[in-house]
Amino acid sequence: MPPLLLLLLIASFLQLPAPASSAKSTKPRCSPTSTCGNLTISYPFWLEESGRAPCGSPPFQLKCNASRAYLTRTVYEAYRVVQIFTENNSFHVVDENLPLETGCPAPGFNISLGIWQAPFIISKANAKLHFISCNHSLPVAPPGFRTLPCDDNSFVRLAEDGELAGQSIQGRIPPGCNFTVVPILERPNGSRDGYVASMRSGFLLDWAGASDDCPKCVASGGQCAYGDGLRFACNCTDGMHADKCGEFGKSKHHGVGVGGGTLFIICIFIFAWHKRKKRKQTRHLKDLMRSSSSMQSYSKDLELGGSPHIFTYEELEEATAGFSASRELGDGGFGTVYKGKLRDGRVVAVKRLYKNNYRRVEQFLNEVDILSRLLHQNLVTLYGCTSRSSRDLLLVYEYIPNGTVADHLHGPRAGEQGLTWPVRMTIAIETAEALAYLHAVEIIHRDVKTNNILLDNNFHVKVADFGLSRLFPLEVTHVSTVPQGTPGYVDPVYHQCYKLTDKSDVYSFGVVLIELISSKPAVDMSRSHSDINLANMALNRIQNHEVDQLVDPGLGYETDSETKRMVDLVAELAFQCLQMDRDNRPPIKEVVEVLHCIKNGECPAEKMNKNASPKEDLHLLKDSLQYSPDSVSE
Repeated sequence: MPPLLLLLLIASFLQLPAPASSAKSTKPRCSPTSTCGNLTISYPFWLEESGRAPCGSPPFQLKCNASRAYLTRTVYEAYRVVQIFTENNSFHVVDENLPLETGCPAPGFNISLGIWQAPFIISKANAKLHFISCNHSLPVAPPGFRTLPCDDNSFVRLAEDGELAGQSIQGRIPPGCNFTVVPILERPNGSRDGYVASMRSGFLLDWAGASDDCPKCVASGGQCAYGDGLRFACNCTDGMHADKCGEFGKSKHHGVGVGGGTLFIICIFIFAWHKRKKRKQTRHLKDLMRSSSSMQSYSKDLELGGSPHIFTYEELEEATAGFSASRELGDGGFGTVYKGKLRDGRVVAVKRLYKNNYRRVEQFLNEVDILSRLLHQNLVTLYGCTSRSSRDLLLVYEYIPNGTVADHLHGPRAGEQGLTWPVRMTIAIETAEALAYLHAVEIIHRDVKTNNILLDNNFHVKVADFGLSRLFPLEVTHVSTVPQGTPGYVDPVYHQCYKLTDKSDVYSFGVVLIELISSKPAVDMSRSHSDINLANMALNRIQNHEVDQLVDPGLGYETDSETKRMVDLVAELAFQCLQMDRDNRPPIKEVVEVLHCIKNGECPAEKMNKNASPKEDLHLLKDSLQYSPDSVSE
């Protein structure tokens, strides 16, 4: 007889309350309702409170700030919740990322991409505004568009009903211009100011994924809430139930004799033995799946709600001409990347992961499912992966044709001189915005470098390898193991203490800023000993007021006063990012703000100097900064 069945039979014999989803809890883990200003917050949403354990699903967490509630899993936490409509699974939000006071400039990215996608979607009840924003003036507005107030380089129109996002104008966007979409709840009145007012109205979001038990709970006279383990619970007059109020879920048995207690202990031992045996079997199964011979025998794919797309090994082998060396695009710490062409005509980049980097295959697919839901205009799109039965684990990304920032700064394409200073500022801003999006959803990139910043044909950024830190362990496994990363970019604190944080990405981004200023590689063995590491060189030059010795002569630093102003401020920002003390490094969302105000000529001195004085901290940096390693191993 199976041990678990034996356990249930003994429990029944003893008249013990068998474990079931309907068991009642003695008290609620969290209050079923709370308030923030005039907003009543109820299931599935919950309010973050200092010192209190989480009360629900992470995407539904709200933060109350000055009597206003904000979604916490979004870029800059600037999506304000105005009203919640639990009866139809929707809620009204206003995006305070938008320049709502002036309407200038146009939004920098599609509004929906700033929201952690699962489980929220843009409601079909919204209308949509289409924006085109350019980095130069146009002789005439694009057809159907009109200029925004106080910004002659940004244009707006109301999308037609049923029109897909930009379908009628994609391919006709002028060079040097971005196209973005903003959902709106209220249609504009047709005036230029009316478009700004409609953006202020906000938009509706729908959600899915909350428990289906809530209607049953309400019908039984209870309130939907969270119980132990953050599971759904029905808050009733006699306590917390697992599904609804009433006799279902009430305990009818109050005790057992001494003999029953002894048998109950036996049951616990049997159950523990069964769990241990099952765990061993599972571990053995996963060990078998690690070998290519046994992986072929497990052909059933892990279905994850239709996402991500599962590619076969054969179609990717065909797409890359048998993973031909002539198709190699690059090689990194996680695997080799090949250029491929799918049968449907799409050109893709296929990353073939090294076998010694494999984790549990099912966890791999679950992680890829999360990564494939990340959407931002400055992140490379992850199309999908191979199944758990594949002989190799392969990731499929969109192909970006214009090479990397490293190629254009100090690589094979440096002679093209396409990276003018305005283009470099845009690269810095777009890269920082991509990192801010990742940090908002609690993903640390871990390998920020110019080789992972790709450029499209219009020199807009696509950050790659953004999710590999989710796929592989962050912790080191041996005291002599060097932390994962690239020489010249590795956070010295991570290198010394083996602790990775979002401030490690900020350090690496500081190195990228110095590269954009200098056009020099992060590590160059041909430089003098003290300058081999670019970060160390930059700290010395900036502190000694010798930025001119660091700047690429081709940027016009000596001849253009506006370029000199921006370069000096970016160098100071980079100095802050490279601080040895992580607490003195700004969070990436502040880096984004500073870069925008540098570009717009609006950066006050106190904003640049609020973290730390470079002069005061120089001796700490000189004494404590360690060179990044010349080689890296896992």
